[in-house]
Amino acid sequence: MLDPRAEYEKRLQARLQELARQERLHIRAGNLKLMAIFAGLLALWLCLAKTLFAPAWLAIPVAAYAALAIWHEQILRARARAETAADYYRRGIARIEDRWAGTGQPGERFRDANHVYADDLDLFGRGCLFELLSTARLPMGENTLAQWLLFPSPTEEIIERQKLVADLHDRLDLRESIAATGEALRVRLNPESLSGWAEGAAVMPEAAWRGVAIVLSVASAAALVYGLEALTIRPFLIVFLVEAFVWRWLQRRALKFIQGVNCNAEGLALFSQILDRLETESFTSSRLQGYVTELNSGHEPASGAIRRLARTVYWIDSCEGLFAKLLNIPALFTIQVAFAAEGWRRASGRKIRRWIEIVAEMEALLSLASYSFEHPADPFPEFVEGAAVAALFDGRELGHPLIAARKCVRNSVQLDSQTRLLLVSGSNMSGKSTLLRAVGINAVLANAGAPVRAKSLRMSPLALGTRIRSTDSLQEGRSNFYTEILRIRKVFELTESAKPLLYLFDELLEGTNSKDRRTGSEGLLRALMERNTIGIVTTHDLALTEITGPLGSVVRNMHFQDSVVNGQMSFDYTLHDGVVAKSNALELMRMIGLKV
Repeated sequence: MLDPRAEYEKRLQARLQELARQERLHIRAGNLKLMAIFAGLLALWLCLAKTLFAPAWLAIPVAAYAALAIWHEQILRARARAETAADYYRRGIARIEDRWAGTGQPGERFRDANHVYADDLDLFGRGCLFELLSTARLPMGENTLAQWLLFPSPTEEIIERQKLVADLHDRLDLRESIAATGEALRVRLNPESLSGWAEGAAVMPEAAWRGVAIVLSVASAAALVYGLEALTIRPFLIVFLVEAFVWRWLQRRALKFIQGVNCNAEGLALFSQILDRLETESFTSSRLQGYVTELNSGHEPASGAIRRLARTVYWIDSCEGLFAKLLNIPALFTIQVAFAAEGWRRASGRKIRRWIEIVAEMEALLSLASYSFEHPADPFPEFVEGAAVAALFDGRELGHPLIAARKCVRNSVQLDSQTRLLLVSGSNMSGKSTLLRAVGINAVLANAGAPVRAKSLRMSPLALGTRIRSTDSLQEGRSNFYTEILRIRKVFELTESAKPLLYLFDELLEGTNSKDRRTGSEGLLRALMERNTIGIVTTHDLALTEITGPLGSVVRNMHFQDSVVNGQMSFDYTLHDGVVAKSNALELMRMIGLKV
């Protein structure tokens, strides 16, 4: 297996060398273009002032400058590709070294405060799971990855996804090539809106009218030229009046039609580049091979069709310009553009949704493949299925992927038919909430088809619900306790699904008095255990640990502990059997100077 850091370092140095070479060529090409300009000006002076040679010879410096301009443009593109590739490997090394927070896309648009675990487990936002995972360049890839994190996939789909990620694991050239296509997230490309527009009913008249519009445009230009030669305006006026009638008839629907294209040409050009790269890749899995076949089917590959649409959208964007408005009647400019867009839609509109789906899945898979490559010690989970299989979550040496490896303390957690509930006690800051998040975020990774931060993980298909954070709301008139029980109700509703439920509750019912907390917690947990559930509940209220007796042997008390050394609080963040023997609240208050 490749060493990810060493491989990234080697490739980074190669791209930096290429970047330096292209920079030298860029300077050389710029100097040569200046020399060509000076040579052209000198030739022009010698031709006009000294009449040393015929004007036709001036074509030589003009042609030389044109050739240098083309060469210079190629150099600039190569330099941009090398720079983007180098940046890709820099970010990869930062992820390996746990310096990645704030360097990627946080996925803020996917945040949903009402989701049953997303905010509790830090799926979206700066330094969150989405930023760590996502290398997608297009919105559709981000959408798919976010959906995989937010909603557990069917087990057969997860297992298939693991195989696809394994196929993509070592394809660094493919990932680099797609990364080098540019900063996708700066473009405007709404996949749902685009596919909806492409599949819409015809707006413009039959294709024959496109020919009429072209003929009228040509006739208008010819009439203008003839009028200038013959010093008459009558032919141009006749054509102009006919065009004005056509414009009045079609302009409203043409404008409405082209304004429905909710994307820009840069986004479509990027889409076509990614399609083009995927169309030429040789995969080993039959599913990915099928995608390549789909993209290359038809009279032209998908990338070619999207490039044509990008060119059309360039013209659509120019319709708001003054020059286009001046040409609206004599050249029927906007109507011509609308006919071109309608022609593309008739030819390829029904295929674009499938192309979007393929690119979306591929970008999400490549994100998981990058994560897998950069964390070779993280295995794929093993799923245990069958009608007789009880709810199971058996994680050995679980860690939290958002905590730097040098700081992460790992713990093993086993929940099954023998231990259906872990009741974890411990002092403030001892690691209770982090344990819940480590279990939850690894369950999310597993349900998405990604590797997990653990030595191993065996689990049954599980739904997931959490209540780790809850705050009051002045706007909605809700107390912290009311917010908490609303979330718990949402988690409880998950027990009605076919999958067993893994629930994670931090400081259960902390917003009420000790008596109600004890009674309410026992009743809630008893109701959950009457259903197909496993879970972890944390508390620093030692009275709550006594409910293990009434609930039976399937509840196990465990704890985190702390110690004070030389006036400093110390935590080992390691899970121990039994109930915690002490609290650190008073000690913490004294350490910060409160007289208690």
